[in-house]
Parts: sequence; structure tokens; C-alpha cells
Amino acid sequence: MYARTSVTTAAALLGVSALLLPGTATAATSATTATTATSAAAPAARCAGPLVIAHRGASAYAPENTLPAVEAAEALGIDWVENDVQRTKDGRLVVIHDDNLVRTTDAEQVFPDRAPWKVKDFTAAEIARLDAGSWFGERWAGARVPTLEQYLRAVEANQQKLLLEIKAPELYPDIEKDILRVLRQEGWLDREHVRNKLVIQSFGADSVRAVHQGRPDITTGFLGTPPVAELPSYAAFTDQINPTHTSLTSEYVAAVHRLKGPHSKRLTVSTWTVNDAAGAVRVRDLGVDGIITNNPDVVRDAIG
Repeated sequence: MYARTSVTTAAALLGVSALLLPGTATAATSATTATTATSAAAPAARCAGPLVIAHRGASAYAPENTLPAVEAAEALGIDWVENDVQRTKDGRLVVIHDDNLVRTTDAEQVFPDRAPWKVKDFTAAEIARLDAGSWFGERWAGARVPTLEQYLRAVEANQQKLLLEIKAPELYPDIEKDILRVLRQEGWLDREHVRNKLVIQSFGADSVRAVHQGRPDITTGFLGTPPVAELPSYAAFTDQINPTHTSLTSEYVAAVHRLKGPHSKRLTVSTWTVNDAAGAVRVRDLGVDGIITNNPDVVRDAIG
């Protein structure tokens, strides 16, 4: 079982990485702190029960989808992080949830004449200028929207694992090929990563199918709650059915578990987004295999 980490202790740990940017001395200090926390927590990796997956990083404690959020999850001893990937105007992949830049950056101030500030209308260099931390709190000022390459390197440095979501694939034709190319370049398509450290998911069934066709060895997940009668058709190309927690019943989880996916293994269920102890216990008792949460420490402690 993971060593219990209080919110107060977590806050102290996370303060180390408040202004984390790639290549800084702060990153090295934070990695040392995170490694200490993880070492104390390591036995949990051997426990039975649902995986705890940090939604957009530990996004209750640091600005979502940023490198500080990755470090926050690491400081809490969380192995799995989830992110969202989109594509810029010049074809680079960046980690951000919304298809526009307004909510989580200062794009309106930096580029006042570029409404509606869609990710796909900005180059990677332009997005790199934006502050992606101040909206969450002044201590996070200066955090950036990471490229997928930067994000993968941070996760790898922490020896973490990645649930990668292809966000709004209908906006980015063939983004699946771009993602697979970057994963390959960063060393994430070798046997170890593919078997143990990587899952790719999307709300777009065609996008999940494209990943499976491009790399049949990768574990894939479909985000949503397909009707039970349609589950066999999904089992042809996905290994996971990942529904919102409000749609779950024990009967639905059991129906998913009765099927085998493209790798001849039982389909699994990771549900989202569960942020409180009672909700975590409820979905655990429904039989889910993973819980995606903004508060990974709360969920981890609740399900024991």
C-alpha cells in the first residue's frame, strides 16, 4: 500500500516544482524530491485493485497538462498520468485539453487580434510564448504548454506511465500518424513501453481504430459508454472501454469484462473523472480496473 501522503505534505512537495520549466535546475531538485516520495510509496505498484491515473497530471495541485502537473503526480507517488494531445498550425504536437487557448493560457492578452484562439491556428513557437500557469495561481506563472516531446521526456525521467488521449481528432486529420511518429522518435514504441507504459485513447472510435491499425501491438482505449449490444464491435480494435463514472453500473462493467479485445485479453474499464473518496470506493466496488482523477492521492488513499 502506498505510504499515506497528506494534502499538506503534498503541497510542500509540490512547491519545489512550482515554476518548473524544461532544463532548469529546479527540474533536477524536483526530480530528487519526487524520487524520494515515490520510493516511500513503491509497494503500491504490487497491490491488487484499480490503477490510479492522474488526470492531466495531478491537476488538483498544479496547472493541468503542464510539466509541473507531471511532477506533482510524481511527488505523490503516482505512476500513471493522463494527457491530451492536439496539433499546431505548423504540425507540431502539443499537450493541452481545450481546442482553444483561452481558458488555460494568456493567449487573449498576447495575441489580442487572433480570436477565437484555436490551437490549430497557432504555430508551436507562438504557443510556446504563452503562460499556461498563472490562471491556476501566481506561483505557477511561467509554466508553458509543453510539446509532446517535452512531455514524454518528463514522464520518462520520472519512470512514469502514460495514458495519452487524442483530443478532437476530427480537427486534425491523420494526427494518429503524427503521434506514432513522435512516440517512435522518443523511444516509446519499444517492447517495454508498448507492453507496460503506454495506452492511447480517444472519444473518436475512428481515431482509436487508426492507432490499432497503425500499431496493433499498442493498448488502446475508447472513451465513452457504448451500448452493451455494440461492445463486441469495439472489442475488434480497442482493449479498454473508459466511461464517465456517472454512467457506470456493475452490470455494465461485467458486460465489458465478458469480452476479449484484439490482444485476446479481457477488456478493461478505466472510469473518469472521480475526485472524492466516496466516489472512488463506489467505482472500485463496481469492479473497474482504473480510476482517472484530478486528486490521485485522495482516490489512492480511499481505495487502499
